[in-house]
Amino acid sequence: MTVVTSSMVKALRDRTGAGMMDCKTALTETHGDMEQAVDWLRKKGLSKAAKKAERAATDGLIGVITKDKIGAIVEVNSETDFVARNAQFQELVRTITSLAPQAEGDLPKLLALPYPGKGAAVEEHMKSMVATIGENMSVRRTAQVSVTEGVVSEYVHNKVADGLGRIGVLVALDSKAEKPVLATLGRQIAMHVAAASPAAVRAEQLDPALIERERAVFTEQAKASGKGPEIVAKMVEGRLRKEFFQQVVLMQQTFLGAGGDGKATVEQVLKGAETTAGAPIKIATFVRYALGEGVGGNGGDSAKGAPAGKS
Repeated sequence: MTVVTSSMVKALRDRTGAGMMDCKTALTETHGDMEQAVDWLRKKGLSKAAKKAERAATDGLIGVITKDKIGAIVEVNSETDFVARNAQFQELVRTITSLAPQAEGDLPKLLALPYPGKGAAVEEHMKSMVATIGENMSVRRTAQVSVTEGVVSEYVHNKVADGLGRIGVLVALDSKAEKPVLATLGRQIAMHVAAASPAAVRAEQLDPALIERERAVFTEQAKASGKGPEIVAKMVEGRLRKEFFQQVVLMQQTFLGAGGDGKATVEQVLKGAETTAGAPIKIATFVRYALGEGVGGNGGDSAKGAPAGKS
């Protein structure tokens, strides 16, 4: 029998906002499995923060760089925000970010690249900087996006310096439209992605396991209505479309960027831009890095450095 400790209960309570006894029961029923316990509370309607992302303790900076049709993004971690505000650390992240396009999204390749002016690879220079700055640091992940024709736009939120901040986004637009038009649109969409945190460009690109998890939660909640199986199934599919997909699918999200009316979806904004530009515009892919996401098992592909929503 799994022993449910007070620290486990506290961790679940911090994550969901549910009561202590409810958290203890959930962990007991799920044999101490934290993710299953979260779902157990959601199914019982006891989680007060089911959609809240777990905050990670990791600090540092996200760096982004774009060069016409290519964009790269890097996360470099430090132990504290104090170091993240250090000029030496910022220069370190800026330099590593400038090297990232050469690595093509491959972290080991990035770590093996020569660090400019130091006669050592990035990984070795990082080790020397640990001694200089006095905190443990690491290059955690990197990704790259590109288009054959079009632009790659960037956006940095909570910016501390050019190209450096706590959230970084790259958006690749595939189009023959004029680049100034695409660049403006791309930045607006990147700002939207930073705020809305979509999981994929289109619904068919979502992880099937993620959809099934939501379906299971909605099914348990719908069963409580006492309706028949056919009605329950319709209720579940309706909630998936109206609640889940509209929250996590970029094209179905309500556009939050400049010029939005609070009603139009990203897909509708894109169609409007196509009319103005006189050419089709496609969101080929995007990457969104939020500092520390995925640490402790709280992340998906984006936490591994894979471009999100790749088509």
